[in-house]
Amino acid sequence: MVRFENVGLRYGLGPEILRDLNFQIPAHSFQFLTGPSGAGKTSLLRLLFLSHRPTRGLVNLFGNDISQLGKDEIADLRKRIGIVLQDFRLLDHMTTYENVALPFRVMGRSESSYRKEVIDLLRWVGLGDRMDALPPILSGGEKQRAAIARAVISRPQLLLADEPTGSVDPTLGRRLLRLFIELNKSGTAVIIATHDIALMDQYEARRFVLHQGRLHVYE
Repeated sequence: MVRFENVGLRYGLGPEILRDLNFQIPAHSFQFLTGPSGAGKTSLLRLLFLSHRPTRGLVNLFGNDISQLGKDEIADLRKRIGIVLQDFRLLDHMTTYENVALPFRVMGRSESSYRKEVIDLLRWVGLGDRMDALPPILSGGEKQRAAIARAVISRPQLLLADEPTGSVDPTLGRRLLRLFIELNKSGTAVIIATHDIALMDQYEARRFVLHQGRLHVYE
């Protein structure tokens, strides 16, 4: 599903913050991404989401060399990826329900075909009573759960999550991780970036460890 060969990334004229990345992500796989603050985890997720282009090297996603793709083709590939970033990216003029339903609206589906699915997921993540609330009045943890719900609602082929349990209590964190695991069982490849070693130790999964810009893979 994903292949990186000798990939490097730098911002502007600065030094490379990611270098010589070589790895593959098979379809239906589950992996954690970890490493110290500033190691480049978020930058790697942005490369995977195609919001950044590599400075050098090959990135192949869903069988496509992204260096050969135009803007519209990149946009089409991104529709197959769900992402949860630490800034959440919720639209402030839309309710929680509308934010989570947005992927279906982009697909052109009628509301009657997805309304129950969106409501059920919002209840499952503890936002059943916040469906009509706008993001500015949500807490950080509520925004995080809304962003997670939006990322998983359409069952993407690839899910990227940056510290998805960082703003919730441990019990809810485990509940959210179960959501990712069930999504993975249904066929989605999952990459979760986290500092929480205790959380990772509860599950047998491949680990990507970023250190000083280089990636080490532990099966």
